[in-house]
Amino acid sequence: MSGLDPRAPLVLDTRELGRRAGSQREVELTVPAPADLGIDVLRVAEGTPVELDLRLEAVLEGVLVTGTARAALVGECVRCLREIDDDVEVELQELYVYDDIRDREPAEEDDEVSLLEDDLLDLEPLLRDAVVLALPFQPLCEDDCPGLCTECGARLADDPDHGHEDPIDPRWAGLTALTQTGLTQDPDNDERGA
Repeated sequence: MSGLDPRAPLVLDTRELGRRAGSQREVELTVPAPADLGIDVLRVAEGTPVELDLRLEAVLEGVLVTGTARAALVGECVRCLREIDDDVEVELQELYVYDDIRDREPAEEDDEVSLLEDDLLDLEPLLRDAVVLALPFQPLCEDDCPGLCTECGARLADDPDHGHEDPIDPRWAGLTALTQTGLTQDPDNDERGA
């Protein structure tokens, strides 16, 4: 009994290929995106349509899947927190090994082999890896996004002339208060005897 649900959107049935090396079929389908497809600041929202254009080809060891996946991205700029709406298109390629062939061969050091389970294959891990690797680690709304003001949080792209007065050194704050209240005297205007 397979652990894969044949009704799951990203599970494909390969039985019609019949394990005849060279037999193939084209598959075009649109499926809802699984949860957590992406990174924290840029992702494909759960349930968003993912367009798959695939070729399934039987080879001696299993089924080779190649093709593309396209989906809409949502997220936020890491510099200014502005919302990002973009698209991603990724190339997919994976060999799914027949489960009985994998059982006959001695275990290799690389256990990262994708297996067919009762002629079913699960595209979700392949799709997840391809999308995550295609996304920028630190997405930006624009390549030259100036970010936010470190003092007040204003978005600098909206106000390029944004600025603040130079901060006053706390050691001189008392003198600044005196000059602003007019308590200091100008030595040139000193009316004490001459």
